[in-house]
Amino acid sequence: MNLLAIFCAALAFFVVGALWYGVLFSKIWQKAAGLSEEQLKSANMALIFGLTFLFEMLIALVLAHQFAMTGASDRAIIMIAIGFGAAVMTPAIGINYLYLRKPLALFLLDAGHFIVGMAAMGGVFTLFN
Repeated sequence: MNLLAIFCAALAFFVVGALWYGVLFSKIWQKAAGLSEEQLKSANMALIFGLTFLFEMLIALVLAHQFAMTGASDRAIIMIAIGFGAAVMTPAIGINYLYLRKPLALFLLDAGHFIVGMAAMGGVFTLFN
């Protein structure tokens, strides 16, 4: 497995998240998540960003392992990455959000982030394929 590809794929997912929640949908996300300005300002962002990147590294590692074991083509890499976001990650958060009684808007925002982030991750892996 290519460690540089894994790092870059995780970084791509992280950048998607920064754009998604910071630039494109920050106010919509804040309202849907029910977070006040005070709550956002009091958060330990170094810890949140650090753990987020570590989780994204784990996701990239799992994908890289899948691709290494199957010798996936570029088309398959994109399909697997997006499929994982749409058919594994999205239902998983959907189940959690049902029990937590989170609003549909939050689910749609987060599901969109996972699918686009996984597409970005897949795109990076194709560059290293």
